[in-house]
Amino acid sequence: MELTPQKDFLLKLAHTKMPFGKYKDTYLIDLPEHYIVWYHGKGFPKGTLGQQLQTVYELKLNGLEHIVRTIRDM
Repeated sequence: MELTPQKDFLLKLAHTKMPFGKYKDTYLIDLPEHYIVWYHGKGFPKGTLGQQLQTVYELKLNGLEHIVRTIRDM
């Protein structure tokens, strides 16, 4: 099975943990909503982590975080 860039991104997102701060070692998809909303207002970091956090924000906003949790649990 060949991974498209989108599938590869979601697969990595499902297994990425917060690398620093109060929620260090928490899966990004499991970060509290208020924390993700705070980042949305403050500005997401640059790079891959920022893209992942922005995706988590969009998923939580639309009630779709179960998709990433399902991928992680497979």
